[in-house]
Amino acid sequence: MSVLVVGSVALDSVETPFGKADDVLGGSATFFSASASHLTKVSVVGVIGSDYPVAKLDPLKKRGVDFSGLERAEGTSFRWRGRYRHDLNSAETLETHLGVFSHFSPKIPDKLRSSPYLFLANIDPRLQLDVLQQVKKPKLVACDTMNFWIQSRRADVLALLEHVDLVTLNDSEARQLTEKVNLVQAAQWIMARGPRHVIIKKGEHGAFMFTEKSIFFAPAFPLESVFDPTGAGDAFAGGFIGYLAATGDLSEANMRRAVIYGSVMGSFAVEKFSIERLMTVTRAEIDQRMRDMRRLVAFEEELPA
Repeated sequence: MSVLVVGSVALDSVETPFGKADDVLGGSATFFSASASHLTKVSVVGVIGSDYPVAKLDPLKKRGVDFSGLERAEGTSFRWRGRYRHDLNSAETLETHLGVFSHFSPKIPDKLRSSPYLFLANIDPRLQLDVLQQVKKPKLVACDTMNFWIQSRRADVLALLEHVDLVTLNDSEARQLTEKVNLVQAAQWIMARGPRHVIIKKGEHGAFMFTEKSIFFAPAFPLESVFDPTGAGDAFAGGFIGYLAATGDLSEANMRRAVIYGSVMGSFAVEKFSIERLMTVTRAEIDQRMRDMRRLVAFEEELPA
């Protein structure tokens, strides 16, 4: 089955302790589709400026990503410049130029309105709510958010929660939204407002998936080197939802497997700048890392006599 992602298609300039890259592909929808397209068909709705190097999207198009919902508007594209120091869990934003993204009003093409899986990437929650008015009963609606929207559009974020099945956010966002220090309590607070599932990402420390009756934890895959963590969360979401769409199975057992796929795809994303590693990774490498993850968490239960 196919996935529709609504989010940003941007250009990033990133500096880490291991190097720098200027004007490389970035944005939530870009990372999501680069990840999810390994597993299923993906369609992107977003906006770019007249200065955007559209040819750089050709490798994604060749993989089958549908950009028919990508609008091109007069003006400059969304650009972000950031720096990571040795704590790669947090970025220092140096510049943000929204450009045409500041006037983005998602328009879902008719052929995409029946997409069975929908990911509302990190954009203004009012726009996320507007998208929900345009689509036709998806099998799964997932959303992401960020500290800025929680602070400036809190009422809209809360309204959005009433209409989604799953929300992904990091631990600081979960605490800010719920005003709960304990993440278990934070997840329960969120689920009480609508979503049946909550995924709380903890960067290099893995991710939790909460449901009403269970908690599942997936560690981050241990890497010898992390090159650029930009977009890792969106790559996680791409692997997670991409696997669900590929299997069409929303059972808890399958959603747990999807969390592991998310962790695996996020681990590939951080190995190089931009989506470079996500564009070269093979299905054999993904399958091998899934097996490695299984060995990482497997143990034999032996109860004392």
